Amino acid sequence: MRDHPEVPAPLVVTGHGLVLREWGEEDLPGMVDLFDDPQVALRTPLAAPFTLSAARDYLRQARTNQADGRQLQLAITTDGGQAKGEVRLNRATGTISYIVGAAHRGQRLATRALLLMTEHARGELGLAQVSLEIEPDNHPSIAVARAAGFRRADTPPEVVTVRDRSYTLHVWSHQPSA
Repeated sequence: MRDHPEVPAPLVVTGHGLVLREWGEEDLPGMVDLFDDPQVALRTPLAAPFTLSAARDYLRQARTNQADGRQLQLAITTDGGQAKGEVRLNRATGTISYIVGAAHRGQRLATRALLLMTEHARGELGLAQVSLEIEPDNHPSIAVARAAGFRRADTPPEVVTVRDRSYTLHVWSHQPSA
């Protein structure tokens, strides 16, 4: 009989030249650099400005969501080190979202992270459906979705309001290769 309960190993997902890993305390200053960005503030419900205090709250919530099995929130890295963005999976809805820091855009990180998380969601987690929710004027995210094999679904858009801002979101579904 063990005196201490088993602690699960940190989740690491690799492929497409990336290492997706759980966030850690050492990432807090980097989170501020990544998420305290006008484009991130425009497109996400994250705190703005995104301060060190906001990063601590975000990390705490990410760990709770992971422990409860609700979401995966993984840092996008190329080598397991410096975080260059985040990819998130809502396990209940199969919805994936992603953010790449301004200094790291233009390297196909979002497309590769989206492909990798889609493969993980389908293969390891057994999700039958994986989708995205994208504003119609978010052309960079639409390009990422298309490059990763997602197509706009034939469903009406949903309007959500967060922090006094309304978002019109179109659903994009993944079309697996035959």
